[in-house]
Amino acid sequence: MDCRDGTQLISRVWQPADQGPWPVLLMRQPYGRAIASTITYAHPSWYAAHGFLVVVQDVRGQGASQGTFQGFEQELSDGADTVRWVRKLDCSNGRVGCYGFSYQGLTQLLSDDPAALPDCLAPAMAGLDERGDWACEGGAHWWALGLGWGLQLAALRCKKLGDDAGWQAIRRSLGSGNFLAEGLDLLKRHDPQGMACRWLQLPASEAPRWVCHQPVAALWQRPMLLIGGWYDPHLRGILNLFEQARAAGGSPLLRIGAYTHLDWNGGLDRLQLAFFQHHLQDQAATEELSAAVLVEKDPLTNGKNSSRRWRAPNSDSSPLSWGLRSCGLATIDAEEGELLLDRFGSGEVALVHDPWRPVPGRGGHLGLDPGPCERGDLDRRSDVICFSSSPLSTPLELEGRPLLTISVRADQPSFDLCAALSVVDPEGRVLQLSTGVARTQQLAGEKSLLQVQLQPLLAELCPGERLRLSLAGAAWPQIAVNPGDGLETFGPTGPHHRVITLELELADSQLQLLPLLGGKFGAH
Repeated sequence: MDCRDGTQLISRVWQPADQGPWPVLLMRQPYGRAIASTITYAHPSWYAAHGFLVVVQDVRGQGASQGTFQGFEQELSDGADTVRWVRKLDCSNGRVGCYGFSYQGLTQLLSDDPAALPDCLAPAMAGLDERGDWACEGGAHWWALGLGWGLQLAALRCKKLGDDAGWQAIRRSLGSGNFLAEGLDLLKRHDPQGMACRWLQLPASEAPRWVCHQPVAALWQRPMLLIGGWYDPHLRGILNLFEQARAAGGSPLLRIGAYTHLDWNGGLDRLQLAFFQHHLQDQAATEELSAAVLVEKDPLTNGKNSSRRWRAPNSDSSPLSWGLRSCGLATIDAEEGELLLDRFGSGEVALVHDPWRPVPGRGGHLGLDPGPCERGDLDRRSDVICFSSSPLSTPLELEGRPLLTISVRADQPSFDLCAALSVVDPEGRVLQLSTGVARTQQLAGEKSLLQVQLQPLLAELCPGERLRLSLAGAAWPQIAVNPGDGLETFGPTGPHHRVITLELELADSQLQLLPLLGGKFGAH
């Protein structure tokens, strides 16, 4: 197809075997139309076999399409042009649905023409805020994820330009892990105008300098199936999309699976097919489309005998709250600090962050190894503070948005506070459930009341198990090591990184579990 500026975009089309015309399912992506997001979705031929004309397009500057790839900003005009084009294809009946996750999720939401919107859409694992949904959390850049994704796009650029040496250099760096130290330089060399390179050099603390996309108002009224994952970094973006659509009068569907970004454990293709059949083929709505919101329980985090199942979120549960208490030994002794349900905290505890041996980040939603993970060895470190509840006498379900509020004083003008929420079983094994980070700049010696938003979660603790909150001054390489000097120049540990001492005052501390829905997520 030809865009309004004459740039030609290339698509691959899968047709049903019977006679058309048919409704169109459109995916617009930057990774190669032949792949067609089959890492998480059924092959387009499966959807074509159910009576859809499936169009997968290489976005501008990617794959076989012409032009220069400029990231999300190009998709407003190109997205509108593409929707108009597929409506008029000879074998199209004019009805259009969009699907796709990650980059392909956001392309569905962007258009500069209210008359060129899809009839329905199924964005997965995406968000509108480039800072909070794509690049940063708690005032810190996604380091490993941001570099890894940016270098993938940079390698695609090298391939398109015929730069085999550049492609090989990126591939070697990713394979060896050296990209964690040299990745930003590789981006500056091979894709200096790319989104990832720009984002990693844009201060995470300066929200006005970041782009937050605003869909055409009419889009919120379109039927929408939103898909998120408990261990996906874009979950906050999906939840915000759901809240915005409802606030605008839409009736979106929301499904949150026990998924990482790339592992959907069987996926949701049957649900997605039923959604498109209902809205594009006028078939009756199936039972699986009847509930507005369903969340999936993960057997790994929901009791010893739990099975994988979907259910509606709790709507009548009261927010849970714990105080934090320590007599000062919670760094040395992982069993000394206490989580006190419905009680106030007390005491003080000091934490020393040594940049020579930063605490590793592991699993969760920001890890290169995402998902629940064992972290008992991390909790035994003397630069990790642990607060644990008493063993439970009855089951305890955790569903919602964990929020930590705590008073901190530091001897340097900048520091990180990295939090992890885990379950400790009777044998002492520690399974991490959720993580979060807050990067802070303040006057050295000044006390401030910080808030750390952790990843939303759904977990069930069994009798005999304990809930644990762990705090550290780093989560490398999920986020860059804070140099402590107050300057936003981050990366791996360097010779000028400072030792940082944190003093936590626990009397005003509180760990809350807020409702899953009804709140606005931010990047701080």
